[in-house]
Amino acid sequence: MIEILAAAAGALISACCVVSMTAGSRNEESRRAITKLTTSLDHISKTLEVIHVDMRETNRELFSRLSIVEQRVSKVEATTNL
Repeated sequence: MIEILAAAAGALISACCVVSMTAGSRNEESRRAITKLTTSLDHISKTLEVIHVDMRETNRELFSRLSIVEQRVSKVEATTNL
């Protein structure tokens, strides 16, 4: 009878150790996943910032060119209406 109780207690202790190691590895996997996601998010954020700056510069250039064209068209319209 004592052998059965000792075997059951040993199995219970082994099961607890396995569960705690699995939980520890899950925590480590979770930490790695969080780190990886944070790094990816930071990279995406920097990329979006670069894109935003490029778009802003492109818009400035386009609108300045559009303004020049609009002024030229106004001059042409003024001379043709005379």
